[in-house]
This record gives sequence, structure tokens and C-alpha cells, in this order.
Amino acid sequence: MKNIPLLDLKAQYQTIREEVRQAVDQVLDNGAYIMGPEVKAFEADVAAYIGVKHAIGVANGTDALLLALDAAGIGEGDEVITTPFTFFATAEVISQVGATPVFVDIDEKTYNIDVAQIRTKINEKTKAIIPVHIFGQPANMDEIMTLANEHQLFVLEDAAQAMGSEYKGRKIGSLGHAATYSFFPTKNLGGYGDGGMIVTNDDELAQRIRILRVHGSSPKYYHSMIGYNSRLDELQATMLRIKLRFLDQWNDARRDKATFYNEALANTSLITPFADDDRKHIYHLYILQAENRDEMMHYLKEKGIASGVYYPVPLHQQNVYLPLGYQEGSLPVSEYMSKRTFAIPLYAELDQDAMNYIVETIQAFYK
Repeated sequence: MKNIPLLDLKAQYQTIREEVRQAVDQVLDNGAYIMGPEVKAFEADVAAYIGVKHAIGVANGTDALLLALDAAGIGEGDEVITTPFTFFATAEVISQVGATPVFVDIDEKTYNIDVAQIRTKINEKTKAIIPVHIFGQPANMDEIMTLANEHQLFVLEDAAQAMGSEYKGRKIGSLGHAATYSFFPTKNLGGYGDGGMIVTNDDELAQRIRILRVHGSSPKYYHSMIGYNSRLDELQATMLRIKLRFLDQWNDARRDKATFYNEALANTSLITPFADDDRKHIYHLYILQAENRDEMMHYLKEKGIASGVYYPVPLHQQNVYLPLGYQEGSLPVSEYMSKRTFAIPLYAELDQDAMNYIVETIQAFYK
């Protein structure tokens, strides 16, 4: 029986092993471990890659969201509109700055926030929108920015799963007022530990974020804000610089493998991922829909194929957010998808034999 993981980080490491080891040795020889030259170089690399003026490295993707909201002045009494179909951090940071998350249901095809429903939630307390480019599929940014401009709202793109994806020829991260990335190891651009980044074209916002990440100080030991200790590690930066050079190649491989899955599974009752023609989906996760999801996943496990649920409980139904008053059925698409969606293995190094076995196993389940 085969043993196919959802993601194989060791296989990716073997493709760049020598470069990574040499880069780590160079950092250790230099002796600059915090906010050193590799962090500055990686920030410049990312800014150029995304097509923005500023990229600011921080400790992780959650901190990236938190510092961006704080720097934008979002706080007590404010409301921030976002999706309930995402990782908890997206809403968590809204609460951490003292604001209230307002959840809007998702589009059933893309799993992204349903822009048509955002307008109905905007009021005098609304200060920001956080669209999440879920699973690497870009959200409808034109309509989101039009709404935001009408109501003077701050737009923070949560691009944790979307490094390298594009919307109408522009890199995700260059469309809102700011965007955040996670370099958690499982991401398309993942480090060997935690890491995150904020990108923006706003000079003042960038300056506030740079001050916030070092305890609110500028210069050192002179504090103008209550800040955070959130710095991207020099070792992570040097390894991420190497990986960034391969990112488009790896994302293209994911897209090719997703196309294979789409075609091979077309004759089953599964619903395969939708991708808009004017957007570049990078398939951070390859998400399927199945009515009998749990049975399917159990069957795959028995055959040595890993799978995962993203996400089993929408954020508006998490215990911590029950006081917000959302009822069962209030966000029906998110609730429906949480019971049907699951991911199967997809990564650049996944070989054709493994993919054939996965497809044949799924087809056998239906037979």
C-alpha cells in the first residue's frame, strides 16, 4: 500500500538542499541573526516580486495581520468585515485590536467572500474589509476596492495562502491598501519555521509598521508607540530568498497537477475547484466537494492517501464568537461547505504514479 502525504516538505527540501545549507552557513558566519542583511534583501525581493514599494518582515502571518490593522488605526468600537471560511487568525486579530469581526458569507464557486453581501453589512462603524484569497484563489478585488473607495474603508488582503497568485495580471498583494503573507512551512512559499510579511504602497503605513514591529521604537530605545516584538528571523529570510526564486516554477507545477485532477475526476460526483479565467489560482490546497466527505476521507486513509478538512467549523460558529449572535443557517454557504469540502495531496514534487493512484482510488470508491 502506498503512503502519500497531503504535503511532502522533505521532498521539496531535497531539491534545494545544498543551496539552503550554504546560505545558513553564511548567516552563521556573518553573526547577524536579527534584522540583518538577509532580512533587508528578502524584503526588497518580495517588494519587487509583488510590485509594491514596501515589504516589512515580521515574526509570522498572524502578526502581519495584527500589525497592519494596528498601524491603520483600527481599534475599539470599529467593525471589520471578513469571511467566516478561513483560518481563525483572520478574525482573531480583529478582536485583538479591540474591533468586532463582521462575517459575510462566501461565494459557492470560489469559496471567497461574496462581495454582493458586503454592502449590506457596511455602517458607520465599519472601518475595514479583510478579503482572504482562500486556497490560492484571488478574491474579486475590483468590486471590493470600488466598495471600499465609496465608503473610505481600509482593505487588507489576507494573502497567507496566495503568494504568487494573480488577479487580472497583477500580483495578489498589490491591489488593496496593504496585504499580509504567512511563511508557515506548509505555505506555497514556506520557511523552516514561522515568518510573515506585510506589503503596501503607503509610505506612512509602512513606517508605522516598521516602528510597531520593534516595540514601537524609532530610533532604538526611543518609544513613540506601544508596539510588539515581531521580527523576521535572519535564518528564515535567507532560506526564503532561495525559495522565492523557485516559487513561480512550483506554483506552475501545482497548476498543472490541478488540471490533471480536474480532468481525471470529471466523471465522478465530486465538485472540483473553480478557477476564474482572469485570475491565476495557485492551489495552496486542492479542494474537492463531496456529499459523503467523511466516508470518502476514511476510504482514502485506508488506502494510504492523506486528506484534510479546511475548515470544519466556520468562524461565526466557533465558541468564542457565539456571543456575536449568529444563528445556525445565518451564513448557509459557509456552513454547507464546512461539511462537504476536503483537500487531497497536491504539491510540486508529487509524481504522476502517486496522482494516478489517488485518482484510481477515488474512482474505485464511487464504483
